[in-house]
This record gives sequence, structure tokens and C-alpha cells, in this order.
Amino acid sequence: MPEWREMTRNTVKTYCINVYESEKKKLKSLLKNINKISLTTDCWKSKNQKIEYMVITGHWIDKSWQLQKRVLNFVHIPPPRRGLEIANAIWRCSEDWGIESKICTISVDNASANDAAIDNLKIYVKNKRRMLCDGRLFHVRCCAHILNLIAQDGLSKIKNIVDVIRDSVEYVRRSDARLKIFSEIVKQLNLPDKKLVDDCRMRWNSTYEMLAAAIKFKDVFPRFADREPHYDICPSAEDWTKVEKVCSVLELFWTTTHIVSRSDYPTSNLFLNEVSRVKVLLNKKTLENDIFIRDMVVRMKSKFDKYWGDTNLLMSIAAVMDPRCKLRALEFCFPRLYSSETVERQIATVRKTLYELISEYVAIFNTESESVGEGQRNNMSNPDLTNVETQCGWSEYAEFLKSVESIQPQKSELDLYLEENCYIFEQDKKDGKDFDVLDWWRVHALKYKILSIMARDFLAIPIITVASEATFSAGSRL
Repeated sequence: MPEWREMTRNTVKTYCINVYESEKKKLKSLLKNINKISLTTDCWKSKNQKIEYMVITGHWIDKSWQLQKRVLNFVHIPPPRRGLEIANAIWRCSEDWGIESKICTISVDNASANDAAIDNLKIYVKNKRRMLCDGRLFHVRCCAHILNLIAQDGLSKIKNIVDVIRDSVEYVRRSDARLKIFSEIVKQLNLPDKKLVDDCRMRWNSTYEMLAAAIKFKDVFPRFADREPHYDICPSAEDWTKVEKVCSVLELFWTTTHIVSRSDYPTSNLFLNEVSRVKVLLNKKTLENDIFIRDMVVRMKSKFDKYWGDTNLLMSIAAVMDPRCKLRALEFCFPRLYSSETVERQIATVRKTLYELISEYVAIFNTESESVGEGQRNNMSNPDLTNVETQCGWSEYAEFLKSVESIQPQKSELDLYLEENCYIFEQDKKDGKDFDVLDWWRVHALKYKILSIMARDFLAIPIITVASEATFSAGSRL
């Protein structure tokens, strides 16, 4: 290329840093105008550099009701990476961006160091401002991480069998000649033409996909063993039976993980129904006569129950903020999740928290309105700023309006919202679009001035750390 001009390393470096500083300035300006931001964080160790990094991602819903996320920082945390060091790194990042008084929640995985980090961050944030519900909703545990731990528990029950099937799949796929023999047997048995797939050992959902594909060829492997003398690791009929039982449980986990981790980062209102389906499945499987399944599910269920106790309140509030659900979602899901004696008590807890939250938002809104009003009055008292409306008497009407409309309505916006029937959404067959909860709130923001602010903050809370974890991934978001 004759037009190409060589650049020195320092020139490229300077250019990159200038672009970075320019973009940082734009983002800082953007973050000034938001009221609350939710953070996700995740750690990752670079194999090449042998250095551990933590990424911090911010999530919020902007004024046009679009869900936004930005990577705020990559932080190198030297060992030991204890809770205090993690908390200090997050706090320094938030101070750098000027959002330390705007942090609403932090979503993390279940590492013990993260628990200590959140406890420290609560102290820092409380020194800046009063926390919503006294910080009860501040710590969000990653839903996808919990599903991962539970699913790994299930797979550990058949670890040896998984290894045999994995080795079998690798053995067949490693050679074109062996793959050709395998394909011929598939045709003879008139099986659907589907391929065997390899798995990523670190990802349970990848292992599930490998097993689910291999099960379809369970009759092929014994015949392949007859034709291939060096193949001596063929899974037995009993092995396949156990794998099918485990996969019958993991299928719902796989579906749920795909819904909660999909590429457009779902708003938090979608989680309650999906996670409750997992709970229902585990409850059902614990009653089975099959000892193998029952023993496996009991371990999985104990992990789920521990997580559910920590996160159900936040999921429930987010579900109520969905106009299709409101309190009906709790009436539908809670009987499937709790015993009949505790259902009403659990619904009452969510309702009480909702009213506590709306009271706090009303107080914040009124304080801000007074500040704005005082600023406007100061402007009016300045003769240079007197506008045409003041001269023509509009200000007199405005004062009259304030006096007659200042009486607080007996019913709050939350009362009015909950009393209305749930919104029935019927999908248009032509465009096939799903319901957009943010668009609904955008349209109804004038009707529910304060409640819409609360909805904006809570629907932006990420109940998974996928956005942060994906930052480290150069490949697809497994």
C-alpha cells in the first residue's frame, strides 16, 4: 500500500491513550445524569501474564428507557485477593467515575471473598447516603453461577460415566475413517443425521449438550465397538440409563440458563418465573422412587434453597414491576415454591418491602423537587432572568395551581398500579416481537411519575454477572 505510513510504537500508544481519555470524558458526562447504577464484577486470571484481573461493569436504564451497560474498569488485584482488597478496588473505581453515591446494587458470584467485599462496601456506601431498605437488596448473588454450581453437583454423580462418553466421542471424532464407520451405522439404524459434539470441560452446559447429542447414538456405540477392535471404552446400557436420568433434570437448567444469560441481557422481571420452574422440578424429583435420582436431587436442592433465601425478594420486586405480572406473579409462583402455611407470609413480606421502597422514593423525589423549585424561585427573584411568562401573569396561575394540587392523594402510585388489572400482552404474529417492559414504562412514565423511577432502577439490576464474565471471553458467551 503506497499510502501506508509507518508509525512508531510510541505514536500508536499515544493515539490509543488519547482515544481512551476522550471516551472516558464522554462516559463521565453521561454518568453525571443518572440517579442510580447497578454494578457487576467478576475476576479472571490471564494465562499469559499470570495476573489476576477484576472487571467492573455498570448497568442502568437511560432517560429514553434503553438498558445500558459499560465496562468501567479492569483492575489488577495483587494477592492476597481478600474481601477488603476487592471492596477497595471497586470503591476507588466508583470514586474515579463519580458514582460512589449512586450505587444501587452489586451482583457477584458466590466466592466467600465477595461476601466480605460486599459487607465492606455497604459501610462505605452508608457513609455517603441512606441505602434502600437499609441495604437488604444491595448484595445480588449471580443466578447463572448458582445454576452452574447446582448442575455441576448433578454431573458429579456420573463423573466416571461422563468421562467414558467424552472419551468415546473424542475417539470417534479424532479420525475420519472412524467417523465414516460411525456414520454408516447411523444410516443403517435410520437415525436422524445429527453429529456428535465435543464439550468444554469447564462448562456444565457444554457437557450437557455433548451428553444430549451422544444419547441419540447410544445404539450406535456397541455396533461401532464390534467393528473397531481398538475401541474398548463403550458405555454400558446401565451407563446410558443413568445419563438419561441426569439429562432429564439438567434440561430445564440448560433452558433457564439460556433465557437468563441471553445476548440482550434480560431485565430482572424475567427471572422469578424461570427460577421457580427449577425449584418445582427439584421438589418433584425428590419424591421419585428412583434412589439414584433422589440422592442426586437432594444435594442440588439444598444448594438451591440456600440461594433462593438470599435472592427471592429482589426477583419478586422486579416481577411486580412487570405490568403483566404485578402481585399475580407471586400468587402463581409462591404456592409452587413454599408450603401452604408460609405463602401468605412471603407475599406480605414482598408487599411490605414494596411500600417501604415507594415511601423512600417519594421522599427522595420531594426533596429533589424542593431543590429545583428553590432554584427556580432564585432565578425569578433576579430581574435579569424574568421571562415573558412571569410578565404575562402565568406565574400567578402556577402558584394557584400549586396551592390547590398540593393536597396529597390518599392512594399512592403503587396502590393505583397494583389495583389496575394486569396488562394482557398478545404477540403480533406478523412482527413476532416479545413484550418490552421498558417500553411500557416509557409510555406510562407520566402517569406513574415516582413509581416509574423505581421501576427504572430495579429493572436495570442484573441478577447475573454474565456481562462482566463475557468481557474476558474472546469467543462466544458459553
